[in-house]
Amino acid sequence: MTTGEPELRDGPEPERGMLLAVLPKGVDAEDELAELRELARTAGVTPVGEVLQRRAHADPRRYVGKGKLEELKASYADHDAEVLLVDDELDPVQQRSLEDALSARVVDRTQLILDIFAQHAVSAEGKLQVELAQLEYNLPRMRGMWKHLERLGGGVGTRGPGESQLESDRRTANRRITLLKRRLRDLGAHRATRRKARTRSEIPIVALAGYTNVGKSTLLNALTGAEVSVENRLFETLDPTTRTFEHAGKRYLVTDTVGFIRRLPTQLVEGFASTLEETLVADLVLHVGDGSLADDALAEQIEAVETVLAGIGAGEIPVELVLNKIDRLDLRGRHRLEHRYPGAIRISAATGEGIEELKARIAERFSDRFEDVRLLVPYDEGRVLSDLYALGAPIVERTDTDAGVVVRARLPHREVRRFARYLVSGLEAEQAP
Repeated sequence: MTTGEPELRDGPEPERGMLLAVLPKGVDAEDELAELRELARTAGVTPVGEVLQRRAHADPRRYVGKGKLEELKASYADHDAEVLLVDDELDPVQQRSLEDALSARVVDRTQLILDIFAQHAVSAEGKLQVELAQLEYNLPRMRGMWKHLERLGGGVGTRGPGESQLESDRRTANRRITLLKRRLRDLGAHRATRRKARTRSEIPIVALAGYTNVGKSTLLNALTGAEVSVENRLFETLDPTTRTFEHAGKRYLVTDTVGFIRRLPTQLVEGFASTLEETLVADLVLHVGDGSLADDALAEQIEAVETVLAGIGAGEIPVELVLNKIDRLDLRGRHRLEHRYPGAIRISAATGEGIEELKARIAERFSDRFEDVRLLVPYDEGRVLSDLYALGAPIVERTDTDAGVVVRARLPHREVRRFARYLVSGLEAEQAP
């Protein structure tokens, strides 16, 4: 029943944000601002206005020119904004100038992304990495937090608690950074041990990479039956998530990684090495793209991901291009996509269309890694079966006979010699008493 009263919503009200960008001529303003709007929405900010200036380089002191700054001040007040979001990484001088001019909080692109990361990190390692990235970003900006003391100048009468507090905060931050790096190194060592165990098992490792919000987590769920969060938000997946799936009796590991965006800040690429390392140790990378995008937008996203993959040293790993969300295309759009990317696998992770074909393509990539064998294992050598399970070798069939256990398994090629004394033919297995 309608009461005429406004609907009440759970949770805090979104902040009202003004968006600001300085772009050179030739750069698509709509694309840039669309990404900033999405970042804002993901951080819990509602964009209420936008100010754009075209110039080759941002003003070194104010970020925008004098005239544009006056326009920004008026627009900020007119829209009753609460925070200014800037589509660039500001230096401390630019940030202070904007804050003083607007008497408002100013959040640059890197701070905005860090805030989103802080909201979405789930694992202990992810939270440590967020804190480290935030500290390293804020450390050179700490002087700005104490600018009211700097105005006093140096010399007699100005030394004391204020200066000591600034240096104390810096020392505290540096000690915390050192501690975080040590903890992350320890966690990295544990992660490396787990990866070695996976490598020894010879189970193929497939990493999902792609622009953020293209449906990688939905694809992970479709391939493996997992229940990873698939909310429609940027950077929904920060911590590497690994699951398994089987196809034709063979097992595969699939790892979802953090989504990429254009101009991903350097400290974030370095800070989130854990999820990116999962790409580096993969045997195959599935580069997932949003097939429902316009041609130019899709090409830009693919190029952005390829650039990041090359930058982290993953350029030599085999890649399969997977174009998702084809359920949103009509027949003409599908034909256009097939013509533009003839070697790509076209799927809909949401509906399941093309998932079996994708699994078959993955299996084809690793078809020469395993060998079907039959083993006759005496009952008094049960440790052999334990060794098989420890390898992660798929046990396709197991039959108990008087002579022992007949096992049909798919062994990694390099492990076949290790079990050579137990190998039997199919006929011998059938004749075992």
